[in-house]
Amino acid sequence: MTGGTVLELGEAGVGGVAVLSGGAVVATLHLSPWRTSATAVVAGRDWVYGARRRELTGRLAAEPAGTARLRAWPTSWWRSRWAVALDGTVLEVQHAAKGPGARRFLSGGRIVAASGRTGGRPALPTLHAADGVPLDHQVFLLWVGMVLDRRSGSSADGGGGEFGDDGGGDGGGGGD
Repeated sequence: MTGGTVLELGEAGVGGVAVLSGGAVVATLHLSPWRTSATAVVAGRDWVYGARRRELTGRLAAEPAGTARLRAWPTSWWRSRWAVALDGTVLEVQHAAKGPGARRFLSGGRIVAASGRTGGRPALPTLHAADGVPLDHQVFLLWVGMVLDRRSGSSADGGGGEFGDDGGGDGGGGGD
């Protein structure tokens, strides 16, 4: 994929984890270390990410609980296949051959985004998105990749963790 935007996770700080593009902070993630949930501030908009009924969801914080603009769900548990819906546009998630954390997000066979890792220590998550993919969607895809990495035990810190209903909090819902 040529062109587009590259996001990379910065180091954690007091205000959360910075999401960088070209060295500039474009969003901030506040990750929960014990649950599959997070909040994000993207271009001044507050988002709520979570897990509910085997789905990962995202909604604007101002929207009612139980709604979801952004969703990810497994299409095959046995083969670790997933799909993502971004405001109604459905993407297929495929593993890329590059190694842990490497995924491609496709729409109609065309790569819309690809995730990976930085070369440093620790290796931090990255996302390369095609032109036209809204920043809100890019940050959600970056977070989804992080959750799937944690689930598979391939996160940078080596920690595993099971994905599922986090048992509390809102999590954003599962509606269309």
